Amino acid sequence: MHEITREVDDGLCLLGINRPSRRNALTSDMYIELAQALVEAERDEKVRAVVIHGSESAFCAGNDNADFASLPSIEGERPSVRFMKAVIALGKPLLAAVNGSAVGIGATMLLHCDLVFAGSSAKLSFPFSKLGLCPEFASSLLLPAALGHQRAAELLMLGDAVGAADARTLGLVNAVLPPQEVLPHAVAVARRLCAASAPALRSIKSLMRGEPAAAHLRRLEQENLMFAQLLQTPQAKAAFDAFLNPPSPSTSSRQTHEQRSR
Repeated sequence: MHEITREVDDGLCLLGINRPSRRNALTSDMYIELAQALVEAERDEKVRAVVIHGSESAFCAGNDNADFASLPSIEGERPSVRFMKAVIALGKPLLAAVNGSAVGIGATMLLHCDLVFAGSSAKLSFPFSKLGLCPEFASSLLLPAALGHQRAAELLMLGDAVGAADARTLGLVNAVLPPQEVLPHAVAVARRLCAASAPALRSIKSLMRGEPAAAHLRRLEQENLMFAQLLQTPQAKAAFDAFLNPPSPSTSSRQTHEQRSR
């Protein structure tokens, strides 16, 4: 089974995250595949638009923490950063079809999409503070710019999930549809873009962004530096340990019984 699927048809590049057993959490290999697919889409003159999607039950659960924790301490660019830079460099329309959970980078990547369509079951979550970490993918820059400081602080500091309807109200998604209609709708809209003038769309995207690519990359570097520092804190280590080594049912049951007995 391919964990990243890629299909190019009549100008549309369809990228699928296909790892249902882990709610489409991303591994290093998956980041590399996604980054390469985006680089190829940018270079291929036949590709006019890109749609990224998960399944009807999950868009992307963020990093695969077990894979992330197993990576050796390395100098240079992590695969996830390679993916982020490929997204930022894409000058063609990027659309997302979102169902179920969009967590961490699964949510922050949506801030870089030109159009986002969500299913009624979709939930966006930026849980960095709960993991003892800071945001990534320039989301600390993009969310305040889009929502204002207070609303962005609510999402980034509290880390609570945002349902599809609230995400639509906040302007984080363009439309909310029944789950089974999300991907077909995104594809239909993407095909309209494929039929439009490619130079015009590239110019519109460039003008709308102003000159943010350099700013996004600078913020990306700042976030990555803080992220690496925070990974070494007791809070982050404890959060990762709790995720990777959950208590067994018997241990959890015994702790609950002991608490009730006190």
